[in-house]
Amino acid sequence: MATSIAIKDSKPILGLFAQTAASTPVVNTTTETTILNGGVGTLSVPPNGFQVADSFHAILSGALSADNNNTLQIRVKSGAIILGDSGIITLPGITAKFFDINLNFTIRTIGAAGVASIATSGQFTYSKNASNAFEGVDFFFINNTTFDTTIANALDVTAEWGTASLNNSIGTEIFVLNKIY
Repeated sequence: MATSIAIKDSKPILGLFAQTAASTPVVNTTTETTILNGGVGTLSVPPNGFQVADSFHAILSGALSADNNNTLQIRVKSGAIILGDSGIITLPGITAKFFDINLNFTIRTIGAAGVASIATSGQFTYSKNASNAFEGVDFFFINNTTFDTTIANALDVTAEWGTASLNNSIGTEIFVLNKIY
């Protein structure tokens, strides 16, 4: 059960999920793999559970290492349905630094696939070894073809490396999902 954490215009802002343990790192593989772990709350919405304008914010933070010029792709999904996609990110050399992902998504229309629509924006930031400077990518994605609010939807965030290497590793320490509208 979600816990009300604030009131905005007479609507509660809800904490929906908080990860309570580090995820298993995605390392030395090119297989798309979740970067989430179990926690308190739910990442699932039942069939017909969305309303137009339902809006959510998620933050993820964790450990990142990468060989110079290796690629990583972050996807926000419900099952096989892509809700957001960072595209391919070419990373600099990174050794045991932290990353942050901020996600926002809004239900634009409800209904079956081809009718329902969700808009997702995201920012993936990280520190690189050289100069310890922050770098990152922004992305925006609209799914109005395969997203379906008439079925159960369960949120997932995945990572996919372009090259398998023991030096390519990503895993979350923190993941929090809130309903913001």
